[in-house]
Formats: sequence, structure tokens, C-alpha cells
Amino acid sequence: MPVLRGGAPLSIAGGVREFARATPLATAVIDGDRALTYAALDDRSNRLACALLAGGLSPGDRVAVLLGNRLEYPEIAAGIAKAGLVLVPLNPRLTPSEARYILEHSGARAVVLDDACAAVAGDAIEELRLPALSIDGVQAGRSYEEALAAARAVDPAVPVDELDPFCITYTSGTTGRPKGVLISHRSRALTFYCSAMEWGLGTGRTSVAVAPMYHGAGFAFGYAPVHTGGTVTMLRKWDPEALLHLVERDRARSVFLVPTHAQMLRALDEAKLAGRDLSSLDTLYFNAAALPWALKQWVMEAFPACGVHELYGSTEAGIITNLRPADQHRKPGSVGHAWYMTELRVVGPDGRPAGPGEPGELFSRSPFLMNGYHENEAATRECTTEDGFLTCGDIVVRDEEGYVHVVDRKKDMIISGGLNVYPREVEEVLAGHSAVAEVAVTGAPSETWGEEVVAYVVLRGGDGGDGVLAELQAHCRAGLAGYKTPRRWEVVDALPRNAAGKVVKRDLKPKSDPF
Repeated sequence: MPVLRGGAPLSIAGGVREFARATPLATAVIDGDRALTYAALDDRSNRLACALLAGGLSPGDRVAVLLGNRLEYPEIAAGIAKAGLVLVPLNPRLTPSEARYILEHSGARAVVLDDACAAVAGDAIEELRLPALSIDGVQAGRSYEEALAAARAVDPAVPVDELDPFCITYTSGTTGRPKGVLISHRSRALTFYCSAMEWGLGTGRTSVAVAPMYHGAGFAFGYAPVHTGGTVTMLRKWDPEALLHLVERDRARSVFLVPTHAQMLRALDEAKLAGRDLSSLDTLYFNAAALPWALKQWVMEAFPACGVHELYGSTEAGIITNLRPADQHRKPGSVGHAWYMTELRVVGPDGRPAGPGEPGELFSRSPFLMNGYHENEAATRECTTEDGFLTCGDIVVRDEEGYVHVVDRKKDMIISGGLNVYPREVEEVLAGHSAVAEVAVTGAPSETWGEEVVAYVVLRGGDGGDGVLAELQAHCRAGLAGYKTPRRWEVVDALPRNAAGKVVKRDLKPKSDPF
């Protein structure tokens, strides 16, 4: 007698398949003057899956994807999943050396890219002999559209266990090298369903993909609408007026933003907000960094018809907490309660559970957790416990009602404009310059970016003036993505250290204006 295992395994391709049958003529994706119905999204993702398999890839192989927010992103993700392959998203803002490391470390066997991003892949595509499909041009590989047109229009339906990874997304680590986070089909499929329930992303509703889909949260909230029968409209490049235009034109109802986006909306002339019909909008939800109370108050005043949520999480843990609209005024500064299916544990410095009001390191356990770091068991062990809890290293306190308040980051990560910057990575690049004797990198508050990167450098031979600082900035831009390059520079005689010889970064305070 067959053993039942509770039905079909979860897959991130499942929603596209389901709604292609249920609502084939409904609009799934909008990108400017282009749009895809669910039937077309299903057909094109089927063709991509077949094209990749016909090109010699086998289930489990990794496919790098190098493009920004555009119509093709959801179909590429679904097609890779239908073929039983693993998505490796690449940030178009990476340097060629950064992109090459990810291609090599992930073991990517093919690349799908926007031709405008071809320079990011550098010579790696040719040197690593990676077959490539190129959109809107063919500087590398063959035409994406020609490949789809020539492929079979059937779903290969390659069996994949729901605990298998659907993607490896890279996040910088304190070791200076990016770490590949293995995220399962189950993790993201459940995230999509819960997000649709929490923030209104499902059937009959339109959401704007504002955050870049090559990032964890951007993908989760940009792809969730098509997994749950809704519509996503693509904002190709952040611009506050362009966002307002899309909300008005496409009657968007839900939008995910980071605090920097709110700052830039606030900076607009009031007439530009008042002049738009934003009556469709009923949900705003924020993540990536703490939303300052004054800014949150402005958001609630400027969008009085919207329920405002503030959520907290990480690439490794997924969504951990959410502060819902009813609690925004009652719990300023909190990121809310544990999200669906999530258990929290707060551990004090002595290793014991922290009580209400006592700071401690936050651990979470849920179906949203990563499978681990790709080919890095040591790093996985460092952040996980024997009973399945994971920490992203943040220090929090819980109040008497269990609401979580983030106090500090155990790790020194900087969040600038919603993007993660890890100081060690920047420090290692700067340490490679002959003029630098020592360097420490920290974050400083910024009204526009949330935080900005500050570099404190001890120069060989003393102060070299603005000329050497210009050299260092150029050196960083050659080796790092632009958002990781320091915006402020401080030349110091020595770095503050404790008795053990470790740099005491809390004693570093910027004095200069942005360089």
C-alpha cells in the first residue's frame, strides 16, 4: 500500500502552474508598457526550463541570474525551478571580481543576464566556459528570446524535494568573503503564502516590486504576488516619483519599502504627493533597517489610509517578527512579535534566557530558516544550535508583552540604503592599498541612507591629504560595489584598541563631512 506524505512538495514554481490553470488571462507581471498573463508566464517559464535542460544542464545544477527588476525575472525564477535547477542571483552593481567569485564558489553552470549588465560578468563567462542567455542584446552567449522560441513549450516538471534549495543567495560575511545562503523551496513558498496573507499580495491585488529582486527580501516580496495569483508591477530603478506614478497607473495596493525610500518620499515637494491619486494604496511594509519614529510618524500621516507594518529578519532566518498597524503608536521602536510559525529565544551574556527588559542575543526557529551556508559548515555551525535555532547576531530586549526591540548588532554590519555592507570586506580592500597602514570601517547615521560607510585610516608616512583619499576612494570603487565604498574618510594617528589589542569601534566617531 502506498505511503502518503501529505501531498505534493512545495515548489516556488507551484503558484505559476496553479494560476495558469485557474486564471490564465489574469495579468501576472507588468513592466512599463509590457505585460504577461499567467498563461504567458507559464508558457515562457516552461520554454526556459526546456532550453536550459536541452543545453546540457542537469537537476541540481546552478544557474546565475544577472539582471535587475524587469518582466523576465519571475519567469526565469519559475523556469529554473521547473527544471530542478538552483538560482544564483547576482547583483548588477557588483564588480567583475566580486561576480566572478560568486560564479566560481557557487559552481554555476550557466548564466542568464541582461545584456546591459554584461560588463559585470567580465571575462568570467568565456573563461569559465559558461553558456549564457542574453536579454536585449548578445554581448555574451545567445539570444534569450531566440532560445525560448526554439524550445519545447512543455513543463518538464522535474521532481524536487521541498527541502532542496531553490537558490543560493550571497551575503557578505565578517570573513570578507560572501557566503552563499541555501534557501529551500519550502522556506520561500511558505514565505510567499504568509506574506500574501499579512500584506495583501494575492489574487486581485497589485504590488510594486521596488526592492531589487536579486536581494532576498526583494525577491520574496516581488515574486510572492505571482505565486499567490496577484499582479506585480516592476519599478526598474528607484525613483520616488516613478513609484507614485506606478501606484497611480496600476492601482497598486501594497508596497514594500526600506527606510531610505521613505526618506526620499518625504523629501518630495508636498504637491507631488498630493497631485497623485494614491487611493488604491492600503498597505505599506518596511524592512532592512529600523524605521526612525519621526519618519514612521510622517509615513502614517502622509498615507493615512494605509496600514503600516515594520518587519524584521535576515537572509539566513527569513522574516522573524512583524509589528502590525494596530501596535505602531503603542509600541514605537519595536519590531513586533514573532511572525507566523516562528519561535524566539533571547539568550543573555551568561547563556541563560534573558527576562523582560534584559538584553540578549536573538535566536529564531521556523520553516523559513536557511539550509545552511554553501560549502561552509563552520560558518553554519557558528550561527545555529543543536536544536535548530539560528541567530543573525542581533542584541534585543523583549518587553513585558513579548514585543521585540532591537538594541544593537552583535556583528558590525552596516545597512546603507537597505543594502548590507560588512566592514571587514571594505577593510580588506583598503588594506591592500600601499598607503594604508591600518583601517577600521564603521557606519554612521545618515538621514538619506539610514547609515553611511565611514573609513578610519592610518596612513603610512602620515597624512597624505586629499590626494591620497581620492586614491583610496578610486581603489575601493575598483574592488567594491559602489554602495560599499566609504562616503566619509577620517585620517587618524592610531586606531583605539582594548587590552587584548582589538579595535574598539565604538570609540570611532566621524568628524568630517562626506568626502
